[in-house]
Amino acid sequence: MTSYGSSPATTSRTNGMAVAGLVCGIVGIFVLNVVLGPLAIIFGALGLRQAGARNGAGMAKAGIILGIVDLVLFFVLLAVAASNGGFSWYVGG
Repeated sequence: MTSYGSSPATTSRTNGMAVAGLVCGIVGIFVLNVVLGPLAIIFGALGLRQAGARNGAGMAKAGIILGIVDLVLFFVLLAVAASNGGFSWYVGG
């Protein structure tokens, strides 16, 4: 008799490293992209290595791509800030 849900032969587990890379990449677009970008690349690469042909290879690749986007975004914002005289919290008035 089979248990409730799917049979053990068709059960697929989610790749935790791929999910971690994807989440770090998505969150890194909005905050702490210089920290979360490299983490997304590392977790995505580890998830891609673990995934092989199983589930999670797409999430791992997306995590790597988003990690690269995070780092590019950081350097673009840094260049824009440097060309405008740096960061300033003065609003003026």
